[in-house]
Amino acid sequence: MYMNTLFFTLFMTFVVVMLVLDLFVFHKKDHVVGVKEAAWWTVFWVGMAMGFAVLIYFFGDWMMPPHESVADVVGYRREMVSEFLAGYFLEESLSIDNIFVMIMIFVSFGIKKEYYHRVLFWGIFGAIVMRFIFIFALGALVTKFAWLLAVFGLILIYSGVKMFRDKGDEHIDTANHPVVRFASKYFPVTTESHGHDFFHAGKMTPLFLVLLVIEFSDIIFAVDSIPAVFSVTQNPVIVYTSNIFAIMGLRSLFFLLSDVSDRFWLLHYGLGALLCFIGVKMIGATFFHWHIPTLVSLAVILGILVVSVLLSMLIKKPAAEQQA
Repeated sequence: MYMNTLFFTLFMTFVVVMLVLDLFVFHKKDHVVGVKEAAWWTVFWVGMAMGFAVLIYFFGDWMMPPHESVADVVGYRREMVSEFLAGYFLEESLSIDNIFVMIMIFVSFGIKKEYYHRVLFWGIFGAIVMRFIFIFALGALVTKFAWLLAVFGLILIYSGVKMFRDKGDEHIDTANHPVVRFASKYFPVTTESHGHDFFHAGKMTPLFLVLLVIEFSDIIFAVDSIPAVFSVTQNPVIVYTSNIFAIMGLRSLFFLLSDVSDRFWLLHYGLGALLCFIGVKMIGATFFHWHIPTLVSLAVILGILVVSVLLSMLIKKPAAEQQA
């Protein structure tokens, strides 16, 4: 699977530099991230993603294999920008549901808010590595076996329908969670918290168990989100970069939404509808050669997200669901 070596080196250098600055400069001390700070960081990461889209517009042909050429270079770049934006907003939209799960995990395990960022930082670090493996492996498979898109389409439709059925309710049994049971069985674990330490006296702390649970939930989440992005582009470079920008901004979005998650009660249904749309699109493209333009997909993604948020604010949540 082709990727310009210089481009990949520069991109990953940027990611590493931002992670180092984040951990050792901007968030050197544990503290509760407020809404104002989260809002500024959210604006920053969205701005970074939009800036990267501009770079694609001017230098997008860097991602083109050296033996290939197109008559309309500007048109090629524009299409890549559309694919990147569609992938980015799709991944960011679906990440919101993962954020709600993360909130449940932190609350269920009784983790102090000042340690949320530390756990999320290392969770994002692990996600960056796993996404690289998952995306390029899946890209290679889809190139050889196009019918796999239809299989993933069915999985997305199932996930979308499941979202409607579950109504956004998540219950986490901390003692019987499979990750906790596995770690407790094969590794030394302490039930006592030790500040922000992941290990103490050679034993895993509850904070490290939470990190493992979040990594596990991200893997489950990636099974839906990554194939969904492949529905708008099969260029693994675009899929990976859009994924990375989305998950790099996931932490700030988490803190921005953590205190108002109940207000967006219809968003869960909107994301279910979005997964169903993407699933149908993937099946249609595989068996019926449907071609839905990238800009149309982008409009649908943003439309479902905006409508879900607006309806959540305009329609009061039923009392029966508030008590659930």
